[in-house]
Amino acid sequence: MLGEALRLIRVFHDLKQNELADRLGISQSHLSDVERGSKTPSSELVARYAQEFDLPVSSIWFFDEKLREGAAPGVINKARGVIADKVLDFLRIVERRRSE
Repeated sequence: MLGEALRLIRVFHDLKQNELADRLGISQSHLSDVERGSKTPSSELVARYAQEFDLPVSSIWFFDEKLREGAAPGVINKARGVIADKVLDFLRIVERRRSE
């Protein structure tokens, strides 16, 4: 889910992978791997995303399912998962509308 969130943040800001990779100082292939979820972004890379898009780092980590897996079960943890899914759904809608 974190990789998808990072991809949708990029798309929301109307940037191509190569443009963002240049801004973040990483290769396009590394960015592609992160967005597909085949590589986990480092804390440093998440911090660079946050700085690039003027977002709190915590708002990006919100989408990391590994953090939810380690959290105690309960209403708050379930709500967090539901909210994260809804935010991603919204960003997917924005992505679809931009491509039409």
